[in-house]
Amino acid sequence: MIVRDRPNLLQLFFIVRGSIIRRILPQIIVIFLMSALIVWGHEESPNLVVSFNGSSLSLLGIALSIFLGFRNNAAYDRWWEGRRDWGQLVYVARGFARQTLVLEAEGEAGADMRKNLLRLTMAFAQALVCQLRPGSDESKVLRLLTAGEADLYRTARNRADLILRLMSADLARSKAAGAISDIQYQMLDISIGQMGAVQAACERIRNTPLPFGYTLLLHRTAYLFCFLLPFGYVDTLGWGSPFVTALIAYTFFGLDALGDELEDPFGQRPNALAIGALADTIEINLREALGETDLPPLPQPKDFVLM
Repeated sequence: MIVRDRPNLLQLFFIVRGSIIRRILPQIIVIFLMSALIVWGHEESPNLVVSFNGSSLSLLGIALSIFLGFRNNAAYDRWWEGRRDWGQLVYVARGFARQTLVLEAEGEAGADMRKNLLRLTMAFAQALVCQLRPGSDESKVLRLLTAGEADLYRTARNRADLILRLMSADLARSKAAGAISDIQYQMLDISIGQMGAVQAACERIRNTPLPFGYTLLLHRTAYLFCFLLPFGYVDTLGWGSPFVTALIAYTFFGLDALGDELEDPFGQRPNALAIGALADTIEINLREALGETDLPPLPQPKDFVLM
């Protein structure tokens, strides 16, 4: 996720990080060169490289703008829903840390149980990052698990859900032994269920992309529109056509590429959500709730990117 102050007017034209320009620069260069070739060909051989009235392209451009706007709104809804889900996870984890304070009244066994539950909550947050963002550092999860739990974690199909099951099993054993009351069990189990709901919501976003046919239609139309532009304006703009066409290509290809990034809010690209930083924040908060004082600093952006 890009984290930086609003740029001033001068910086606005020179910012590269997070501007999507790196992804679409090859397409813009191709469009520029192709437009220059069309202008040259039209001047040298107008009967071979023909032109047409560009007013008809305006209607196509308006329609394409509307469809791109709809797609980007849908992609942003996915991005924002993912951020809401992770905000809910932060809220539930902090609330769970407060709820487990009742266990310390049960003596040393209750205190140990509280530490174990919060340890597994930290591991769940880190495991959810690994599940949503393949290639993440799983050592952050494994260092929070015992040897037996780590073996189960490595063989599990749904590793984040395994950790929730371990938490529920601890609660069930404590209830069966009479260490916690029915009300305490129900209160803590509801919080674990809320963590599971966040996981299910995030899995739904990650595993259900926008309809491929809709995305393919926009890709094709954007390229077709930019390829036709030089033919429509070569008579009007002359050698200015490549520059105008490149600018329009930057707008349409940029919106298209930005929609791709927002569609995958848990990915590795700069505009993805900072779920790794949120998981680290949860761990720091819960360690502080356990009374630890030797805590790492909160995650900070590097080169204006927080992941």
